[in-house]
Amino acid sequence: MRNKKSRGSNSLSSNKTNGIQTLLGDPKKAIIRLSIPMIVAMSVQTLYNLVDAIWVSGLGANALAAVGFVYPFIFMAMALANGLGIGGGSAISRKIGADDKLGADNVAVHTIVLMVIVSIIFTIPFFLFAENIFILIGAGEITANATIYARILALGSIIIFFSFIANAILRSEGDAKRAMYAMALGAGINIFLDPIFIYILGFGVAGAAWATIIGMSIASAILLYWLFIKKDTYVSFSFKGFKFNRSIVGDILKVGLPASIQQFSMSIMMLIMNVIVVIVGGTDGVAIFSTGWRVVTIAILPLLGIATAVVSVTGATYGAKEYNKLDTAYLYSIKLGLLIETTIAILTFIFAPYITAVFTQTENAARIADDLIRFLQIACIFYPGVAFGMLSSSMFQGVGKGLYSLAVTILRTMILMPPLVWAFAITLNMGLPGAWWGLVVANL
Repeated sequence: MRNKKSRGSNSLSSNKTNGIQTLLGDPKKAIIRLSIPMIVAMSVQTLYNLVDAIWVSGLGANALAAVGFVYPFIFMAMALANGLGIGGGSAISRKIGADDKLGADNVAVHTIVLMVIVSIIFTIPFFLFAENIFILIGAGEITANATIYARILALGSIIIFFSFIANAILRSEGDAKRAMYAMALGAGINIFLDPIFIYILGFGVAGAAWATIIGMSIASAILLYWLFIKKDTYVSFSFKGFKFNRSIVGDILKVGLPASIQQFSMSIMMLIMNVIVVIVGGTDGVAIFSTGWRVVTIAILPLLGIATAVVSVTGATYGAKEYNKLDTAYLYSIKLGLLIETTIAILTFIFAPYITAVFTQTENAARIADDLIRFLQIACIFYPGVAFGMLSSSMFQGVGKGLYSLAVTILRTMILMPPLVWAFAITLNMGLPGAWWGLVVANL
């Protein structure tokens, strides 16, 4: 760690943390060193999502479906937060590469302020109109459970937003280890609290939401301490006399807005999937899709970790005008991601029955077992292809060209996916398996 006395300097040379030295060093080593902590953190985070689904499945298929109806909206909040984090983080990394300390500080402050504004804009309407939304999209008898779960998470949405932004700031300066510690701690607390709130205290589905908020609150408190009290990060924060700078906001949003729209389109895709799945498979279909999609997120988790490294490394090398290093980092990440995802796809296909057994222990949930196995064995076909799309998208985000990655994502999620899923599931009368094949074809 650098000495605190150097915080006022505008020069990178006097403020080189270990993380920044990693960012601007050997690009292959940088990808590995920044990827591994994030893969570990996301593994713990995803383990929580998995454990959460297992505990909720004990309440029956209807409880799983209730969480499934809420999941696209939570994904929207995460999309907004993560997009803003990617935009701010990319801009900070480029400022670091260009040896502009004050510029990096200004970007960090602007990112925090934008985070507060966006979280308020999302939270209020979602909290107020949650019940009407779930009735509209066909939740039926599980509307009450879905509404309770959604409103609890909405109350803590600013915590969710801050967690994403703070982690992005740490990653942008190469401090992936502390980002890992915070994410892993929050997920670990969630895992511990889930059975207590769901079963021992008898809160049911609402208990899962409360466990999530408490876990993320503790993690966010630690992040708050590191950034604003301990103050041993490269970037520093001063909100005194803050005024929006149009060029800084533009620099953040030219990557952050397309990144948010990308992930927001994924939420719309999931909503559309839920609507089509309800038509062909009822609420059980939603339970299958939402549970299966959790497994998909685990399968592509290594890519998510590598992608966070790609944004930071390509951003810093682009800012430093070291384009050969940028090329090396990008191509190395593609090869690594392709190898990993091909392996995971093969293992998922083979072990799908055993994975399914984890989620279908109760008699009530056992009725979806065969369909869940089928989902897993079809969905795994597109895993290797994700490496090309996701890591290319991250490279474009790192160098500040967010519209490039947005174009391909919109093509997949909004232009190709809805008609293909509809065609396979309904027009060709293939039912739920058709919906899964439509999803695979659109992704490939």
